[in-house]
Amino acid sequence: MKKLLIAAAAALAALGAHAADFPKEKPITIVVPFAAGGPTDKVARDLAQALEKPLGQSVIIDNAAGAGSSIGTAKVARAAPDGYTLLVNHIGMATMPALYRKLPFKIETDFEYLGIINDVPMTLIGKPSLPANNYKELAAWIDANKGKVNLGNAGLGAASHLCGLLFQSALKTEMQTVPYKGTAPAITDLIGGQIDLLCDQTTNTKAQIDGKKVKAFGVTTRKRLTTPGLSDLPTLDEAGLKGFEVTIWHGLYAPKGTPPDVLHKLNNALKAALKDPAFIKREEDLGAVVASDKRIEPAEHKAFVEAEIAKWGPVIKAAGVYAD
Repeated sequence: MKKLLIAAAAALAALGAHAADFPKEKPITIVVPFAAGGPTDKVARDLAQALEKPLGQSVIIDNAAGAGSSIGTAKVARAAPDGYTLLVNHIGMATMPALYRKLPFKIETDFEYLGIINDVPMTLIGKPSLPANNYKELAAWIDANKGKVNLGNAGLGAASHLCGLLFQSALKTEMQTVPYKGTAPAITDLIGGQIDLLCDQTTNTKAQIDGKKVKAFGVTTRKRLTTPGLSDLPTLDEAGLKGFEVTIWHGLYAPKGTPPDVLHKLNNALKAALKDPAFIKREEDLGAVVASDKRIEPAEHKAFVEAEIAKWGPVIKAAGVYAD
């Protein structure tokens, strides 16, 4: 017993020393559970750059895409809980429990919550040849073409998929959904007229709206955006779709069991990054709003995700959407 106690004390002392030195040992890796070039990847790369100064260490990105973000998320859940492997994921942290019958991790218990990074509004956009020029005309066109309207998305569990589910539910109509392997091919087909509509994050749609390559019908926030190029767009709520609101958020996570001192350092570094003027400017240029509320605290971050799980679960189950 005495030997066991000595060994345990030695292990704790080593862990404390490791936490005190963190993160001098090696670069930190942020796992992004989506392909490079997508909106979550953009956010993660911006954040990685902003984290390097407060951490005093390089931060690199590891794209581990697939299965609606569950592959990359599982990779972090299995990683050593030493603070050197982190996860940036979006609203998928709240929707995976309802979308997948079996997951190799539990959102509520297998991660340490470090804080919300940002909120990203979404925009409802249409192909250039649509006869509608505003939301009222679009609603009438959808009603006149029931069962024929094609609504694209970036794949199961993607932000565009979730927005599409809510959009159909709000209109009390069903559309022909067309899933893609990512946002880029969906937008390419929208511009080309192969699909009619897409609801996606401003980080993906702003350039297309600015270039007038698509028709924009509204934003999914309660208030109009102040972002140049998007400030003239009405909210879908004010345009006639009362109560409609969807915002995609991103958060930072560590594996469960990461030492408290390391978590404290990571949370402080995140708070510093969220105040970095360069980071704020890059996010604002994409139409995103950097978090500054109580959700930047770990406990509030976790409470927020649990509330989002409760919100999205019934919506997804009512739509009968799931993956094995």
